[in-house]
Amino acid sequence: MAINPANPEKDIYQLKVTLLGAKPPIWRRLLLDPDMTLAKLHDVLQTTMGWENSHMHEFRAGERRFSQPEPADPFTRTPRAESERTARLRAILKKAGAKIIYAYDFGDSWEHSIVLEKVLPADPSISYPVCMDGRLACPPEDCGGISGYYGLLEAINNPDDESSEGMRDWVGDDFDPQDFSIDKVNRLLSSKPRRRKSPRP
Repeated sequence: MAINPANPEKDIYQLKVTLLGAKPPIWRRLLLDPDMTLAKLHDVLQTTMGWENSHMHEFRAGERRFSQPEPADPFTRTPRAESERTARLRAILKKAGAKIIYAYDFGDSWEHSIVLEKVLPADPSISYPVCMDGRLACPPEDCGGISGYYGLLEAINNPDDESSEGMRDWVGDDFDPQDFSIDKVNRLLSSKPRRRKSPRP
């Protein structure tokens, strides 16, 4: 994702992103430009949380839904989502304490609370977005949602349980649920845009 130096006259949003249902909480604290579109925020969230951008997603703000542009479906009663490519964060989160939901992978149903904690003056020496803090690794893709993830952690923590051997083989030896590096996340944020995969439901 291209990172542009901040205009010193601009405000910056401090957001806290929390993966719902995770105990202890899996979360990230971000500083970013409030004029960022929700489409670009999606890219930032994929990078900072550690997802692989291989599934569909949407943002929800009250009754409003935002996602990639989609054709109208005459057979559904669900209101058509607004385009995330034109919706800007400033227009959705208007004051401290405001919240939206970011849903990723409609099968595993990963839902994230995004709360505007503070509005801060931009620092001209910082390139935004930037990750300021966070805790714990993101669950692996396609592990079955929150319940599947905790089943996976139980399998990792019980290496003598033969019934869980397949789960341990699937996740591999490299996954560490405690692993989170601010430096790594910020290197990724400052690198060139990643090629998007074709999303699955």
